[in-house]
Amino acid sequence: MTETRLRFPPSPTGYLHIGGARTALYNWLYAKKTGGKLILRIEDTDIERSTRESIDGIIEGLQWLGIDWDEGPYFQTEFGDDHQRAAARLLEQGKAYKCFCTKEELDAKRESALAAKNSLGYDGTCRRLGTEEAAAKESAGLPYVIRFKVPERQGKLSYEDKVLGTISCDYKEVDDFVIVRSNTKPLYLLCNVVDDIRDRISHVIRGQDHMTNTTRQVLLYEALDAPLPVFAHMPLTMDTKRAKISKRSHGEIVAVQFYKENGFLPWAFNNFLVLLGWAPGNDQEIFSREELIEAFSLERINTSHAIFNYRKNDPKFFTDPKAIAINEHYLRTMDIEELALYVKVELQKEGLWKEEYEKESRQWFVDTIDLIRARYHTLRDFVTLGRAYFADDFAICDKARKKNLDKYPDLQKWLPLLADSYEELEDFTALETERIARETADEAEVKPGVIINGMRTAVTGQLAGPSMFDILMALGREKVVPRLRAVPALYA
Repeated sequence: MTETRLRFPPSPTGYLHIGGARTALYNWLYAKKTGGKLILRIEDTDIERSTRESIDGIIEGLQWLGIDWDEGPYFQTEFGDDHQRAAARLLEQGKAYKCFCTKEELDAKRESALAAKNSLGYDGTCRRLGTEEAAAKESAGLPYVIRFKVPERQGKLSYEDKVLGTISCDYKEVDDFVIVRSNTKPLYLLCNVVDDIRDRISHVIRGQDHMTNTTRQVLLYEALDAPLPVFAHMPLTMDTKRAKISKRSHGEIVAVQFYKENGFLPWAFNNFLVLLGWAPGNDQEIFSREELIEAFSLERINTSHAIFNYRKNDPKFFTDPKAIAINEHYLRTMDIEELALYVKVELQKEGLWKEEYEKESRQWFVDTIDLIRARYHTLRDFVTLGRAYFADDFAICDKARKKNLDKYPDLQKWLPLLADSYEELEDFTALETERIARETADEAEVKPGVIINGMRTAVTGQLAGPSMFDILMALGREKVVPRLRAVPALYA
């Protein structure tokens, strides 16, 4: 093989979760790094559990992340004839055989092996059937599966892994495994190999939970006279209790869609994902697309499992703090016009978008985003913490109410008076509004912070934020004055 060809083969039995997304990302990066191609192959042979909704969700998740592919999506069910031909070929060549053992017989063999403390693998009963005996069973209509005939060799079965080095096991530890069910449907072990051979896959990058499969699949490659791809088994993504992350056990917190809906930037999330099991060899954690493609290598994939440190019950760090920190970095440093496009989408979802933000108020829109982004963690913050900049119906933060308003009931007198002063102010500038606020504090015989912080909560609903007087300039007199006049209603 001269061309580097990789594949991402998700099963459409649920949403795209972070483990699958990381697998796709690593394959995508290596394809880009080597000038190769990435194939998207939907492994939909589990008919009962595969759904169109899951397929669409996987594709949408990859598109949101910006992980594109060069071929596909192919669907494994479209290549059933290939899988059947491969099974027939192995039977004809004596590399597989029909097994007529019933479930009850297999269960009894297993119980006997457990009692004797012997290997639990298949004991080869049907492997020893003569041709005539096997034909008689089939003629009698007995159901059968097709098992691969593991070569009876001494020594070890070995292959090289780009992450873990040489992987070996004794041939005697590998039992004759099923490759076709009794309903004539080939199993994943065979289908996956046949598809990889057909698609000329040169590199297989996948999780360490596939290593048992790989051992058996190495034998299938050999039996089908195909060269082995390069294998690279990534560490698993684990939770803080060292349990493997899964959509079934962990719910929406591990779904890519969850991060899209909760205001993460696509490349920031990729940047977080790549660090779950890979390191560049230095302290760098923030990478542009080009930097990451250049830095990525299979040799730098970690051997130990990655920890996804999600905080399910923490309202601030509802997910891994590193994911939040990386998203914050991009949110606060990216090009403001690029950020404006993402904020527009969030405003549209909330019904807060105004066409004027694209026209006469465009400069106000980007300047306001630039002003308020410094304290935000996700895109959702622009329509929650920052709602007061785009709408008059904003909530008052409980903590801010208690600290900045409830402690100072006289503010229901002084802030409306401040509103009157601001309405009459000839030059509504940051300098002049600050001067008036401090004069009001002197007159009320309180520290300036009491007036300023009370004003902050009254006009933004928040406890903290940018300079109060920069906020006043962003909101404008027409919004500030009515909100300060309405302060008494906040004490009602």
